[in-house]
Amino acid sequence: MLVSAKEMLTKAKEGHYAVGQFNINNLEWTKAILQTAQELNSPVILGVSEGAGKYMCGFTTVVNMVSAMINELGITVPVALHLDHGSYEGTLKCIEAGFSSVMFDGSHYPIEENIAKTTELVNICNAKGLSLEAEVGAIGGEEDGVVGAGECADPAECKMIADLGVTMLAAGIGNIHGKYPENWAGLSFETLAAVSEAVGDMPLVLHGGTGIPEDMIKKAISLGVSKINVNTECQLSFAAATRKYVEEGKDLIGKGFDPRKLLAPGVEAIKATVKEKMELFGSVGKA
Repeated sequence: MLVSAKEMLTKAKEGHYAVGQFNINNLEWTKAILQTAQELNSPVILGVSEGAGKYMCGFTTVVNMVSAMINELGITVPVALHLDHGSYEGTLKCIEAGFSSVMFDGSHYPIEENIAKTTELVNICNAKGLSLEAEVGAIGGEEDGVVGAGECADPAECKMIADLGVTMLAAGIGNIHGKYPENWAGLSFETLAAVSEAVGDMPLVLHGGTGIPEDMIKKAISLGVSKINVNTECQLSFAAATRKYVEEGKDLIGKGFDPRKLLAPGVEAIKATVKEKMELFGSVGKA
């Protein structure tokens, strides 16, 4: 059964660890992440971007696949199905489809409009028992065609959004989506500390978890980050393992072309990446 992310993140904030959000793209991705979470007894958040939702034939298909998989695989750890960087319309569609958690990314709106739309969604989510993530200060890099440089959020604006009653807050602290450029300035812990102080007990979210050095991740968790998003890293490890399999000519041996065999090394690579992240975030054994 899908659960809201509220309880798992409240526990993470209190326990000074973070829950990983791992984005899913298909059946293999979902299965690999769920099995790893179960093996490590870790809570987990499955992230779905609007682009990935479209690719997987719509949000209802995703909800049905994930729910059925939880039952068929006997998954007992808490699992939240979460919309990643949702538009206002996309957020409403996911709520209707049966997602247990949603992110409304209103960071590109003027703060007044972000507040108005977030307020409306807080009321809907509260009525349905869903968790809601909001964003202040755009996260840099590229995600579904949106490109940003990694801005730092204004702590006062963060407090305005947090006070609306959202479950968790994504605040830009110089982090970006995708691979980090060589001249990246690093995370702004000054911004993070100020935001953390402004919003109190609110769990904070770190987007763009791929490529941030481990010591920075640990410091971010110590300053109130309770949810860390990982996507690119799983994609890179999946691609590298698949490339190796094909380059070694294994798809030409026997039934090596069978998609179940062709995709198997990539699935194992995703599992290894997820395990590494869960250990780093401190969520192992916390289910």
